[in-house]
Amino acid sequence: MAAKKSDSQKSVTSYKKAIQTLRIVSSVSLVVAIIAITIAAFALVKIETQPAAANHTLASNSTSNTITNNTFGNRLANIDQPLNTTQLGIINNAPNSYFETAGEMYLNGSIKNPVAYLIGSFKVYPTNGVVINGKPSVIYLGSITCVFCGENRWAMALALSRFGSFNALYKGYSALQDSDVPTLYWNANEYTTPGLDITNHYNSPYINFITLEDEYPITGGFALQPMSAIGQEVNNSKNQSAIAAFNLINKLNNFTGTPYTIWGNYQLNGADGIDFGNSTAIIGSYPEITYMTHAQILNSLAKPNDQFSWSEYAAADVYIAEMCLTMNNSTSISACSLPAISKIELQIEKNSF
Repeated sequence: MAAKKSDSQKSVTSYKKAIQTLRIVSSVSLVVAIIAITIAAFALVKIETQPAAANHTLASNSTSNTITNNTFGNRLANIDQPLNTTQLGIINNAPNSYFETAGEMYLNGSIKNPVAYLIGSFKVYPTNGVVINGKPSVIYLGSITCVFCGENRWAMALALSRFGSFNALYKGYSALQDSDVPTLYWNANEYTTPGLDITNHYNSPYINFITLEDEYPITGGFALQPMSAIGQEVNNSKNQSAIAAFNLINKLNNFTGTPYTIWGNYQLNGADGIDFGNSTAIIGSYPEITYMTHAQILNSLAKPNDQFSWSEYAAADVYIAEMCLTMNNSTSISACSLPAISKIELQIEKNSF
């Protein structure tokens, strides 16, 4: 009997040890699981709140964002309304000193938003651009639904103002499910049905500005017609400038998404600046610029004093430098003589592919 009792006690002891071991293993597993879930959650937040690329690719026809807050931006408020004279003057008449200050900030690393070569995927490809009537051209292919096109048009407009002026610019938005970003439209766009707009209101004695803007309902997400459809509409327009621009894009055969621009003899895939607010400011899952009005953005550009406004001028500087290089730093363009522009030109020449 004593032997049996000892065996029983041993069994109980073994059972208790097994339970304790199981509890330890379970506790460790629980801690590991909690850590893994926490890491995954942080990674998910990071992915959701950071732009994945500097353009929208053809493979995408919508974003993962779902509109749940009816207060962002102004939605369709004043869409297609032209800027008033004062607002248009902020773009056309920005002083060169703003571009110089922003350029030096970019060069010394004071700009925190990604601009040009701070973007890993950003590349400049030298090419033979389109020359019409003896003038080099800026070519733009974009979509009104595209958030990167939306934030980038502000910098484009500022850059173009150094070579000419706009008779009109219009208030617009990126798609409501592509961050609903307040932007500029080159023309009063058709934003409820698919189409292509090749019209703008830009004039310059020095350069041409050729726009191919894909129109699509902005109540959904990002969308873009197939390039074959865009090409067909360009050919149907009989507009020789648009046809020459599209033929060059086809010849280069490197279109990967919008915005796609050619500045004189330099071709770029994607926006040259990712400027959605002051550095990485995020409200919920949406960037700071989503909640701004057109008036607030224009007022910020009129008196730049934050990362958002200086980043727009810095991004414009890169475009300006590319055109100045194309034009052999024409003395007719005062911005080409800015010290910061000359320094950025050296950077462009060094980083061209």
